[in-house]
Amino acid sequence: MQRQAILFVISAPSGGGKTTLVRALTAADPGLQVSVSHTTRARRDGEREGVAYHFVDVATFEQMIAAQAFLEHARVFDHYYGTSRKWVEEQLAAGVDVILEIDWQGAHQICALLPGAVGIFILPPSLGILEQRLRGRGDPEPQIARRMQDARAEISHYREYDYLVFNDDLALAQAELEAIVRAARCDYRRRQPAADARVAELLR
Repeated sequence: MQRQAILFVISAPSGGGKTTLVRALTAADPGLQVSVSHTTRARRDGEREGVAYHFVDVATFEQMIAAQAFLEHARVFDHYYGTSRKWVEEQLAAGVDVILEIDWQGAHQICALLPGAVGIFILPPSLGILEQRLRGRGDPEPQIARRMQDARAEISHYREYDYLVFNDDLALAQAELEAIVRAARCDYRRRQPAADARVAELLR
């Protein structure tokens, strides 16, 4: 049954498990595409251009802001991050469901611009476990302290999302994400013309 494509906005504090869950979700559902953000931060070992991010310098990013090339953009940890307006609009127009992995600032911008977006917030089991995860990545102490401070600020915006997923158990959290996607696709408002036609046929 034909329906509108869906924009899923997924946020979590750093270390909350968002990337792992989204990777598992897209592996299980080929009908989902993850938007690749632009960023001004340096490329890390193993990261590929156009796969992890589109890496650009500050001057290029600011030119793109001026040209309104981003659906949303924000400055996070002293670096710019932004979502390509053109790419997202092309995917949605083609009927492809899109996932944006962005922070609460970007989510706020997206939901104001596209009210039909589905917001999902992923929460860690506890701040203690979140800190353990950050330490396990080998981040330096000042960065861990800052990320923990920012995590509290990020979590405080949880009420602005449609769904919450507590990442206490990875398999359960993945199942809940998959259920949210299925539920959104069954929303009558997203497939109203096709659904009305089917119901009219049933009642004929």
